[in-house]
Amino acid sequence: MRIAIYGTGGVGGYFGGRLAATGEDVTFIARGEHLAAIQRDGLKVHSIHGDFHVAPAQASEDPASVGPVDLVIVAVKAWQVADAAAAMTPLLGPDTCVLPLENGVEAADHLAREVGAERVIGGLCGILAWREAPGVIRHAGIEPFIRLGELDNRKSERVAAIRECLAGAQGITAEVAEDIQVAIWSKFLFICAMSGIGSISRAPIGVTRRLPDSRALIESILEEIYRVGVAKGVALPDDAVARAMKFIDALPEKSTASMQRDIVDGRPSELESQNGAVVRLGIELDVATPVNRVIHAALLPQELAAREAAAERGAK
Repeated sequence: MRIAIYGTGGVGGYFGGRLAATGEDVTFIARGEHLAAIQRDGLKVHSIHGDFHVAPAQASEDPASVGPVDLVIVAVKAWQVADAAAAMTPLLGPDTCVLPLENGVEAADHLAREVGAERVIGGLCGILAWREAPGVIRHAGIEPFIRLGELDNRKSERVAAIRECLAGAQGITAEVAEDIQVAIWSKFLFICAMSGIGSISRAPIGVTRRLPDSRALIESILEEIYRVGVAKGVALPDDAVARAMKFIDALPEKSTASMQRDIVDGRPSELESQNGAVVRLGIELDVATPVNRVIHAALLPQELAAREAAAERGAK
């Protein structure tokens, strides 16, 4: 299977690296110093399950130089999905599948509008990883997994083939979800709550889940997301909030969400795709989301300033 990893941060770097190390034909789409380091030295992954090094590694900034592939794994930040979708046309052949692994609940819809719904497969992943340095990925927690499925939950040969490819790589657990929307929203529950509480407290999850007041706030965030999901028609189980809290309680104490790390570092973040999405969908579905609304409003000034600064840097 010929695979393009669109976005070579923690998620794309880890999963793409594992696939490349297994011998799959993987090309990493990256840019800047990260791209230069991968092209020069290969991709290095420091993992709790053992370090590995992909060298040489195929990497490019230009999708046109790669050409059509069998599978595009989209691993950019959620707010970058629309731009990625518009730029990935050269990667698309007649039977190319596009698999998003973003944190939010809207990536598949954004991709479908740009590349065609027939190409898009629903997906999500679990991993605690980030780009540590140019050409270097750090996997620090969570047993890495990918769940995928057709957006209408039908069984298909292409999903089975992709799952088999992913599961064949060491360090990846891959499974076909019975209901991909339930799977995506179940992940959204805990990652959005973790992102929100971490971004406003600037503390790791081990602290916020331990203190009674911040733990209650996490539970309130989860309840609001759950109600929005149910109102949208997602068949979330009755114990979805309890399951999400159990997952949060099992995370390493020093864990932080990527949105939190971006906000702390003054970079554009997934605020609009996470807590902001809960607020927007709540308004659309007439579901009150007061806690997420406060989190979004409190973080929005910094988010807008970060985006303005990023735009200025890009214009220079």
